[in-house]
This record gives sequence, structure tokens and C-alpha cells, in this order.
Amino acid sequence: MASKGKGGNTVKTVWQIAEPLAKELGLDIWDVRFEKEGADWFLRIFIDKDGGVSINDCVDMTHAIDKPLDEADPIEQSYCLEVCSPGVERDLKRDEHFMKFIGAKIMVKLIRARDGIREFKGILASYDGGNFELRLEDGTGLMINKKETSYVKLDDFEGVEE
Repeated sequence: MASKGKGGNTVKTVWQIAEPLAKELGLDIWDVRFEKEGADWFLRIFIDKDGGVSINDCVDMTHAIDKPLDEADPIEQSYCLEVCSPGVERDLKRDEHFMKFIGAKIMVKLIRARDGIREFKGILASYDGGNFELRLEDGTGLMINKKETSYVKLDDFEGVEE
């Protein structure tokens, strides 16, 4: 969720603008990213809702946020605005993401290998203040801190109770 380059508060500012607009549309903000890819900057607003996000939700959110973003002008350089769904294999980054998906299948990639292994799959068994337990197929638990991971993603969205 960190922005890169100028405007360290860009993500925070955009989130504050976007959140009430999303709520009015029955949506939640999943994540906001301000990222440079090649020579271009992208402002990506990931939206979510129970039952999934449609293309119409993305269009509605884009229309709702266009003018407020222009008025607030939180970004100095030119950028491309993208409003999208976090997808089936969504990244779990924020505390509320982990809490929402306790009991779900996840994929974890560690920055540094443990016993020669960097990638794990299992069930998100618990979460507490940055630490989570991954229940492996053999039933053993692996305690991991979010800071040790390259990513944590949902593995299988089907069957997840919301």
C-alpha cells in the first residue's frame, strides 16, 4: 500500500477521497496503489463487495472519483487511473484482509527460505498483529510474520465463507 516517488501521502489521500464514494456505491476499498511501470504512473484503486465486483461497479467508481480527484489534485505528475477488482487470487496486505479470510486457502511466498522452501500453501488458521499461522496439509502449523513475506494471496476463492 505504499506509494513510490514523490507524494508519500498520495495513497492515503486518495484512500480518504475514495472510501466515502465507494461506500455510497455499496463498495469497499480493498487497496490503493500508486506505482510506476516503465515511464508511466498508475493510480490503482481496488474495490470489493460481497458477491464480487462487476465491470459496472468499476465504471461507477471511476465516474464517482474522477471529479473529486481532479479537484483535490493530490498527484503532481500525469498518471493513468485504474479501478478494478482485487481478483480471485487477491493479495492479503492489511489486517482486515487477514481477519476476513481466516479459514481460507492461501499461498505464501517468503523473502528468505525456511528449510530450503520459500513457497507454501495452506489454510490461514489465525492472525494477530502482523503474525499469522499457516496450517499446512499435514496439519502442522507454521507461524509467519507479514514482514517475512514477498506476498500472501488467496489460493482458492470458492468455498470461502464471507
